[in-house]
Amino acid sequence: MLQGQGSNKGSKYLANRASKERADVRRTGYVSAVSVNPEENHDTPKKFDKPVSEFKSIREWAQAKKKFEEEQKLLANSGNEDVVEPVKPIVVVEQAPKPVESKSEASIKKPSPVKASILKIIYILLKEGLEMNQIRNVAIIAHVDHGKTTLVGRLLKYTNTVDIPDNADIAVMDSNPIEHERGITILAKTTSIKYNGDTINIVDTPGHADFGGEVERIMNMVDGCVLVVDAFDGVMPQTRFVLKTALEYKLKIVVVINKVDRPMADIEKTEDEILNLFMELDLSSQKETMAPILDTIIEEIPSPNVDTTAPFQFQPSMLDYNDYIGRIAVGRVERGTVKVGDTLSCMRLDGTTKNFKIQKLIGYYGMKKIEIPEAHAGEICAIGGLPDVEVGETFCTPDHLEALPRLRIDPPTLQMTFMANDSPFAGDEGKFCTAAKIGDRLFRESQSDVSLKFTKIGASESFLVSGRGELALSVLIETMRREGFELQVSKPDVILKEVDGVKEEPFEDLQIDVPDEYVGSVMNLVGTRGAEMVNMDSDKGHTRLNYVIPSRGLISFMTTFMTLTHGYGMINHAFKEYRPMVKTQIGRRPVGVLVSVNEGKATSYALQHVEERGTMFITPGVMVYEGMLVGENKFDRDLAVNVTEEMPKNNVRSSTKDQTIVLKAPMKLSLEQALDYINNDELVEVTPKSIRMRKKILDTNTRKKYEAHHPEEFGIKK
Repeated sequence: MLQGQGSNKGSKYLANRASKERADVRRTGYVSAVSVNPEENHDTPKKFDKPVSEFKSIREWAQAKKKFEEEQKLLANSGNEDVVEPVKPIVVVEQAPKPVESKSEASIKKPSPVKASILKIIYILLKEGLEMNQIRNVAIIAHVDHGKTTLVGRLLKYTNTVDIPDNADIAVMDSNPIEHERGITILAKTTSIKYNGDTINIVDTPGHADFGGEVERIMNMVDGCVLVVDAFDGVMPQTRFVLKTALEYKLKIVVVINKVDRPMADIEKTEDEILNLFMELDLSSQKETMAPILDTIIEEIPSPNVDTTAPFQFQPSMLDYNDYIGRIAVGRVERGTVKVGDTLSCMRLDGTTKNFKIQKLIGYYGMKKIEIPEAHAGEICAIGGLPDVEVGETFCTPDHLEALPRLRIDPPTLQMTFMANDSPFAGDEGKFCTAAKIGDRLFRESQSDVSLKFTKIGASESFLVSGRGELALSVLIETMRREGFELQVSKPDVILKEVDGVKEEPFEDLQIDVPDEYVGSVMNLVGTRGAEMVNMDSDKGHTRLNYVIPSRGLISFMTTFMTLTHGYGMINHAFKEYRPMVKTQIGRRPVGVLVSVNEGKATSYALQHVEERGTMFITPGVMVYEGMLVGENKFDRDLAVNVTEEMPKNNVRSSTKDQTIVLKAPMKLSLEQALDYINNDELVEVTPKSIRMRKKILDTNTRKKYEAHHPEEFGIKK
């Protein structure tokens, strides 16, 4: 139904739509959407412009503002009792009663509407009649683990956009299994909610520095940001990065202080750290509401400043991928309107132009991607039709070629070598083992992740893969492993630059939080990595250390750091700049390894003798091959060992023959730990079932000869 008052023009419009609605009901059994915008003139209300500094607290300021707005509302209505508040477009989607069928119609079978079609209809109905001031495009930004994805889940649940049970995982935006396991967001994702007649398009972004490229690319899609800050952690390195990026795009900021009910949460300190740009919410299990955040978004985030009548213009900020149409460009329509089937021109980054036809237009509602017939200025959508589109290019009409400014994306700082598995066990555990399959998979990944670059190394079966950090690359490796790939990867290494004949390497801002008792050990560890201390601050038994450190100083750092602090330390880092290379040798493992000299099955008899030399990586019954790392040596040198030796068989009975062999627990390394552990002369073999470490040169004699002639390459002391 429709309620409200309108002009004669509006009444005529309503009558025409009502006639069409009756026809729709007879044909489909569903009611169409009806929207009316009454043409009423109202004086612009006065705004509350008193600064916060005039009040004792932000709470008093908020109460005064609320009282002022109520007084203004009463004054506006007191002068004219007949004045009716402007009615927002009301859209009702409901199932109409089935029409009475005639005898001739009874024999005709009508197809029932499928779920996908209903969702598409609902999306169109919700969009119909929206004015530009009823749309808000907002990104949720924060440091890792400060609660971005959880906040988006709460908003979806509060607005009844997605039905989330009380005991279910609220992080519904994290659809990738690895995102659920690690508890982090890897890729930026888009959703849309309805609140009090307004549409809020929300982009959930990653918080980890390795995926910072996702944050940078989406800033031109939105008109404001919700900055989430943990009341216990306060401002962290990635908080500064995302806030700086948002301010560079001149976006309106709404700050949410999250987790205020955590023990030792320091709200006042957090308020000071974010420079009075905050909003205090009392969220707890007893009292929970999302209304303050949604109200603030509607009130503070401006609606898109766009022109719907100007020639079409669109810039991809994110990429999706489809096996049938290739890359799909995701972004905001900057101006104009576009429909499926329209011909557009893509202004390339190299200055060329390519025409293409739109095959698909995709909109977002809740967790659904829905094909839509058209998109208007200010809306966030996805356009399919140009398989090789790149982030930062411009889509426009062929007769109005005008490129938008290019998007700035920080370059990759870390690289690894991916290669086909050539170990003796190659092909035993995986489905995709060839270099061609690995290359195809890397190509597909690069189509949706523009911060990932890869090139083939000559005629070999190897690829040089570049990314923003160890975590980003390890997530890619883990994803490929679960998909059935077998591959080998090298130790991560930084990407160097040469400026005016001087080699430069990337440096990062490093922030460490540890209990006071570990400060001395941590400072000694960081000091060996070429780091320079910037600041040190102690409070309540914890110390925060700030450094500037070469990126290669962070390779293999995490495992040692967590062991040193017994798991109580926290580390955060973000790219800073390129500087002249530090000549200090950094990141080499301080101990040697135990290397198998033959192929076979490990036995308890052999392991009980070998484990006296160090710590084992394997257990009895594990298949090994020559050149495979089976343990860690006590000393700073590699040692060749036999772990397949069996107990001698003879007729002499020994008093110790029947004794049970007791072995120490082995050291089990995850994928990230293995990548941190290996040296430059070693590789990590990754299969769907196993993670092994091996020498690049498997043959023992050949390896020893090579090391003897190239000791400096592997840090071997003569």
